[in-house]
Amino acid sequence: MAVIKVHRTVGVKVGHVQVGGGAPIVVQSMTMTDTADARATAQQCIELAEAGSELVRVTVNLPEAAAAVPEIKQRMLDAGCSAPLIGDFHYNGHLLLTKYPDCARALDKYRINPGNVGTGKRRDEQFSTICRVAVLNGKPVRIGVNGGSLNQELVVSKMQENTDRNLGKSSEEIINECMVLSAVESTALAIETGLRKDQIIISCKTSRPPDLIAVYRALARATDQPLHLGLTEAGMGTKGLVWSASAMGVLLNEGIGDTIRVSLTPRPGGDRREEVYAACELLQALGLRSFSPSVTACPGCGRTTSTTFQELAERIQGYIREKMPEWKTTHVGVENMTLAVMGCVVNGPGESKAASIGISLPGTGEEPSCPVYIDGRHVTTLRGTYDELAAAFQRLVDDYVVTNYARKA
Repeated sequence: MAVIKVHRTVGVKVGHVQVGGGAPIVVQSMTMTDTADARATAQQCIELAEAGSELVRVTVNLPEAAAAVPEIKQRMLDAGCSAPLIGDFHYNGHLLLTKYPDCARALDKYRINPGNVGTGKRRDEQFSTICRVAVLNGKPVRIGVNGGSLNQELVVSKMQENTDRNLGKSSEEIINECMVLSAVESTALAIETGLRKDQIIISCKTSRPPDLIAVYRALARATDQPLHLGLTEAGMGTKGLVWSASAMGVLLNEGIGDTIRVSLTPRPGGDRREEVYAACELLQALGLRSFSPSVTACPGCGRTTSTTFQELAERIQGYIREKMPEWKTTHVGVENMTLAVMGCVVNGPGESKAASIGISLPGTGEEPSCPVYIDGRHVTTLRGTYDELAAAFQRLVDDYVVTNYARKA
């Protein structure tokens, strides 16, 4: 199959953020707080934005949630957070957006699932109502089709057609075809209602990587609208990360996808920011964006029976994430810095020399000293306890940032 290698030609402005039209791929995330709790939701929005999320989405499912949206937006602005705020609507979006005009004005974009706006004639009417609110307020929309909530009337019709005409398509192929068809037809209805092409983003999410790849390749051929990319319900931990990266990596490398979300299931009490870090790392791994200094660390083996290099790598990674909200506003280009925290002499010196700043810790049986390299040159050798090593290396990282990246005016 021919590789597409082209971004969508249409660009959509979401708040101050450009999506598509040749703009850099945008990272987004979604809160998991009760939206009616404006304080907690605003705080999570701010945390996600500081972690690197450039668009933040909240569920707007109840009157109390809709009523809280203006306060959430204001709390974000008061904290200096300018990330555009997106409202996610299912079933009753046409009611909430009309009954709560302050909510409609405060949001920077509306997400509409065409499979969840009603049935029969009501589907088009209620979908059009949301589009008219968007037109009135000058807001963009995302037409977000999901495999798990697809228009069943369309599916039944296509299944029957497959049987009647003996087309021989599998149920998965029919579902994928219906997703693309739903997105394209809904886009046409949105334009007929009054939205411009530069107000519409499309997504067709499914939970299986092969299906996602097939659907988005077809979608990219069917439209030039910007595409929001993500594996829905990716799952927890390693599974969610691997499945998301395996599908999205293929598509992004083909130029498909203008904004992405890695939909990870967090552990109970887990850190919602992990999905933001994952999305940023995916784009950075493919060379598409740079968000934060990258840390190279060896996986460990029988040569590295001490855990010191693991502890130092984790500490430095955490330190960078903690400092990036400050650094990205004060130092130009700091996201391009590279670090190496290595655990033995095999690859340690080489990887450390290749990084902006790297340290090679001693492996089992090696001399208890830690050479440090800056821009390929051996500048010092550290010794001491773990805390002493960590503090000294952290100071070297701080000095490198100050010395090598100009302060923003």
